[in-house]
Amino acid sequence: MSSPSDIPQTQAMNNAVISGSPNDHHHFLVPSPVPTRRNRTFSQSERAKVGPVYKGKVKDFCRQKGHGFIIPDETKQPIFVHISDIEGEYVPKPGDEVTFKEILIPPKMEKKQAVHVKITHLAPGVSHEKWDSSPDLEAHPK
Repeated sequence: MSSPSDIPQTQAMNNAVISGSPNDHHHFLVPSPVPTRRNRTFSQSERAKVGPVYKGKVKDFCRQKGHGFIIPDETKQPIFVHISDIEGEYVPKPGDEVTFKEILIPPKMEKKQAVHVKITHLAPGVSHEKWDSSPDLEAHPK
């Protein structure tokens, strides 16, 4: 059985299989319980739409794994962000200022996930890539 820390990696491998990525993965893994934009319930999406907007900074984000973490300005406790919840043309980099909304992650509804994430200010001195560019595979070796 996989541990909770393996969940984002499992989701990334599933996404690679779906997208036809040239990897060694030729089978689907157990579905991830992390709610992505595609599998979030209508009620979760509606609550997120009307919820407050928070500000924070990107702690880290891995394009290949499909997830990262944001440090909210208010709580300073990192919260999870999935690749499907990033809006805009740039891949988030550490230090980018963002706005986002929050939802609770099922099934326990104890931890939070950032959704509707928008980069409001790109971190200075950091090379940013657009989603439509090919990822820098050498920066993130396997």
